[in-house]
Amino acid sequence: MWPGTWRKLLAALNPVSGAALRAVKWLHCPAGKRDTIFALSSGHGKCGVAVVRTSGPASGAALRSLTGQQELPRPRAVALRRIHDPSSAETLDRGLVIWFPGPHSFTGEDCSELHVHGGPAVVGGVLQALGRLPGLRPADPGEFTKRAFQNGKLGLTEVEGLGDLIHAETEAQRRQALRQMEGELGQLYQRWSEELTKALAHVEAFIDFSEDDNLEEGVLAQVDAAVRTLEEEVSGHLQDGRRGERLRGGVHVVIAGPTNAGKSSLLNLLCQRPAAIVSPIAGTTRDVVESALNIGGYPVVLSDTAGLRETQDVVEREGVSRARERLQRADVVLAVLAAVDVDPEPRRFADALRAVLPPGPPAQRAPCILVLNKADLLEEGCGGALLGACGEGALPPTCLLSCKTGEGVDSLLSLLGTQLEQMCGDPLAGSPSLTQARHRLHLTSCLGSLGRYHGYKSLDLVLAAEELRLARRHLGKITGRVSAEEILDIVFRDFCVGK
Repeated sequence: MWPGTWRKLLAALNPVSGAALRAVKWLHCPAGKRDTIFALSSGHGKCGVAVVRTSGPASGAALRSLTGQQELPRPRAVALRRIHDPSSAETLDRGLVIWFPGPHSFTGEDCSELHVHGGPAVVGGVLQALGRLPGLRPADPGEFTKRAFQNGKLGLTEVEGLGDLIHAETEAQRRQALRQMEGELGQLYQRWSEELTKALAHVEAFIDFSEDDNLEEGVLAQVDAAVRTLEEEVSGHLQDGRRGERLRGGVHVVIAGPTNAGKSSLLNLLCQRPAAIVSPIAGTTRDVVESALNIGGYPVVLSDTAGLRETQDVVEREGVSRARERLQRADVVLAVLAAVDVDPEPRRFADALRAVLPPGPPAQRAPCILVLNKADLLEEGCGGALLGACGEGALPPTCLLSCKTGEGVDSLLSLLGTQLEQMCGDPLAGSPSLTQARHRLHLTSCLGSLGRYHGYKSLDLVLAAEELRLARRHLGKITGRVSAEEILDIVFRDFCVGK
């Protein structure tokens, strides 16, 4: 019975991928045979201070060679040193050095940092001096973070959070990335993984040892309850309206409307630069023009599109087709109508808006903000009548705007900011949101396996256990942790096998 048990339990780990085998080989490589890597960590270009980082077993020797001192600085303390080229003994700069002995470093290896003046000649001289030392090579892109992951310093979700933090351009993106980098999302997935590991261990033990009367009663009922609770949590996590993904990649806001309504003028007004060509000729915009913006701390990808109309011009017809396609994929639509051309009668008003929006039930469309442009051309009092007609016709949030004078732009930004806040939420509130398409893919597959567990349970408990194993593996692919040893540990901890 024991050999069969071990085979089933160890089967929880699929044949290891090539990448995982390389990682295992790397981790078991003697420390003296690993490469030591170096790179400029502070970004290229002229700056006041540049940071050059090394990681690997030769970091200490490299620091001694460049400073000309046999004694390393006190760990994690800043020291002022002259930095020399070991091949010529020429002084390259006078800067700060820091020594981080492993495993108490970012990568878990011996690391050093040289803080030098950020001129290209200084940085280039230091990098060339490091490259001439034996056992050192330039780092590949992302290799410092990769080593931190391989040494258990960061999980996959934390690595992704670090990458997002580096690329964050808005306050909301920074908050979300920092929260993920600090491990909250990884801890949530790890808790689910631990619950699945425990459930799988209980089912495996029931399969192998139920006949020996060594298991407590109600084990499978406990597993069923745990799986149902986990299903509810994963399902709720997936039904987040893609908040985290939108916040990470930007909310797609599409400007749409008939020709000569002022769509390109609106794009230029919001971008505060001439991003699109503006002319009185109808059909000037033929292609989609995009611009990235920060509105209220939220990232926005703003798209100007061709005017929607029937046309015989082949090129313009392609532009209209692209505009309608972009509308189908929009997160928010800014429907632009010329205020002077709109009939204030509510039904006709609604018809004019309906001609802009994509077909389908309103509940399935992206949220819309109605922009009545060219308000500066309205006669006195007409603006209020138009807004009143909007209220009577139950139309979306509406604002009067003049792209020529800028009047009404604050009202538009307020409406758009409110919509963005509703869609993205507060990245620091509640449970952390999933931020990557691969998270959603694996969580959806995990949820499918949990559902199939209930179907197989009454037919074949071995197949049901396999579905739990698959669900656990999908969670492990998100966090980068998939191990059969955890199942063995729980079997021995929770069950009195062999008494």
